[in-house]
Amino acid sequence: MSNKPMPVMTEISAPFWNGLKEGRIQLQQCNACQAWNFYPRRHCARCLAHDLTWKEVSGRGTLYTFTVARIPTLPEFAGPDAQILAVVELEQGVRINTTLVGLAPEAIEIGMPVKPVRAQVKDDGTVLLRYTGADVALDFIDEVVRAPAPVKPDERPPRRQIDVGDEQALQALVSEAFTDWSNQVLVDQALIDAFAELSGDDYWIHTDPERARKEGPFGGTIAHGALVQVIMSRMQVPLPFEITGFTNMVNYGSDRLRFPSPVPAGSLVHSRCRVKAVERNKRGTQLTLEFNVHVVGQERPAVINDLVILYM
Repeated sequence: MSNKPMPVMTEISAPFWNGLKEGRIQLQQCNACQAWNFYPRRHCARCLAHDLTWKEVSGRGTLYTFTVARIPTLPEFAGPDAQILAVVELEQGVRINTTLVGLAPEAIEIGMPVKPVRAQVKDDGTVLLRYTGADVALDFIDEVVRAPAPVKPDERPPRRQIDVGDEQALQALVSEAFTDWSNQVLVDQALIDAFAELSGDDYWIHTDPERARKEGPFGGTIAHGALVQVIMSRMQVPLPFEITGFTNMVNYGSDRLRFPSPVPAGSLVHSRCRVKAVERNKRGTQLTLEFNVHVVGQERPAVINDLVILYM
């Protein structure tokens, strides 16, 4: 389940949305004045006649206007690419609000011919209408957010081994630079509900999608901060080194733990880290790793965790 707002199908609009599921684009045409109408309605927008017929159309048209939203219009729309919002004027003269896909921003021009792309957004077959250039080989895209396949140990790159007794090499790891991103993990409503049951924190902002949509500040349910922190262990951060030569290793806790931004249900998250500090004491060697967990496409982290690992 995702917090992305979805169109609400009504008795009037059902033929349009069901047609998209079946691979057809349908518009209403007035039998009295022949005018085309969109969005679906009971009467003609031109002559007000209550005599409209659904007819299949190609969906082709021209780009009327567009804008590139490099900052997500809502957290739920965050992703690795900019969101390209557009208005398309169909061959029938009606205009549709949509998003452009399969096009680089610099390749987009007002007035260019465009064609429809069916985008499946839910497992139940719900389809939204996207658009792309008329000459782009793209007719369908799958936008359903699914859990990525786990990273297998043999797929991870080789790492430099550093002995825990090599003080100079350990100190050289301290850096302001972060690693590359880890694999992605899906935080869906089922995972949030399971954590709520396990932890006892079943506050409605996490577990009641309908109430959270109506009353909550985030437009839907969000994950517990502690849940996102816990699933860090499922994110395989590509550390370029491996500490060796120790007898035991323990998670000593966190020097800092913050939850700067929410993780909406249905989000993909990933993490990266850097070595923040190395310290020797009577217990052993402490390595402090600053982990940042982000919703994919969001610049602001959802979790900042200065994790302390003690090597003994």
